[in-house]
Amino acid sequence: MKKLNYWSLTAALAGFLFGFDTVVISGADQALQALWHSSDLFHGTVVIAMALWGTVVGALFGGFPTDRLGRKKTLQWIGVFYSISALGSALVNDPYTFAVFRFLGGLGVGVSTIAAPAYISEIAPAKDRGRFVGFYQFNIVFGILIAFFSNYALSNLGENAWRYMLGIEALPALVYTLMTFRLPKSPRWLFLQGKKEEAAAILSQIYSEKETTLLMQEMEKQQEEAPTKESIFDAGYRFPLALAFFIAFFNQFSGINAFLYYAPRIFEAGGLGESTALLSSVGIGFINLIFTLIGISLIDRLGRKVLMYIGSVGYIISLSLITASFLLDWGGMALPVFLFLFIASHAVGQGAVIWVFISEIFPNHLRSAGQAFGTSTHWVLAAIIPSLTPVLFSVIGAGAVFAIFAFMMVLQLIFVYAYMPETKGVSLEKLSEMLK
Repeated sequence: MKKLNYWSLTAALAGFLFGFDTVVISGADQALQALWHSSDLFHGTVVIAMALWGTVVGALFGGFPTDRLGRKKTLQWIGVFYSISALGSALVNDPYTFAVFRFLGGLGVGVSTIAAPAYISEIAPAKDRGRFVGFYQFNIVFGILIAFFSNYALSNLGENAWRYMLGIEALPALVYTLMTFRLPKSPRWLFLQGKKEEAAAILSQIYSEKETTLLMQEMEKQQEEAPTKESIFDAGYRFPLALAFFIAFFNQFSGINAFLYYAPRIFEAGGLGESTALLSSVGIGFINLIFTLIGISLIDRLGRKVLMYIGSVGYIISLSLITASFLLDWGGMALPVFLFLFIASHAVGQGAVIWVFISEIFPNHLRSAGQAFGTSTHWVLAAIIPSLTPVLFSVIGAGAVFAIFAFMMVLQLIFVYAYMPETKGVSLEKLSEMLK
């Protein structure tokens, strides 16, 4: 179990860098816009969202290195991309070069959402798979918390504070890259490459001899039954494809990435001062971390679907209150409280479930392609929505934006009730039979 914990946590550290890289820009957001005298449209679509477009490209094409190079080598390259991105972003002097380096970091984020959950799901026992893949989500929110705290701690370093905020990410990126060299290759990936003895040797370090034999037999059966040429877009995979699409679609239409990217700006729009806004962002990080731990502890007991019910109801309540706060100008500390409830709902529901669920619902030989589809849906929307957020806030107001998010969460609740299956405690091979 020690080895399994180390392997899972190491792969999950890609999520720490994902979370840190995604949110660290929030501390530099307004300083960069003032420094380069950018319009809201240019700032949102180029300076801020270029990292997200890199994530889209990484998610779209990340299945190729994950399949060709293997999960382990792909995880190593992710660390290299994060390191280069952090140092480059901190040292540049113009918005275009800055956008290029942020794009590289985005590539790392996009590919990590495929490679890390795939790797962990392929080594974890079925009964604990939600918890182990949940390590990835835990590290995302831990990275978010550290980024918020780091931004607050470095905010008083003068006009170049933004350089320190962005550059410090290179340190954890280097540590993570070195740690990945101690990972074994994914046994299910090795099996697909015909290296069955090597796959069995790694499985035997996790499972008993009997369990290893049964798993090898299940993988053999699935490989024999799979057609030589098969695509996730074949008719037999329409249902898991739709599940991957809608869970990713609703994840972003909750407004989570728009909020994380612009948390200080949203707090200021609600009447809080700049310093209080940054400190409230740190509070968001703590709430996210605590409720992610709660979600991870419950995901293998209550199941994925129950957590999605809890999260959906929490979204609807919190987003409705946030909408009212802006439209009725309640002011004071009401807005941070409502946003804390929003983050708690996300952490217990979508946050805990999305990467676990997408990594479970496709068969071994199509897992990377299926995850690429689901994650690219997620990241296309994660690029579009934050890109438009500054403009939408100016044109229709924050209250109207949050009202749209609240309505979308009503639709998510209907999706969970009508279509989402429960996947807890079932082996990956049996799940693919059930959902095809």
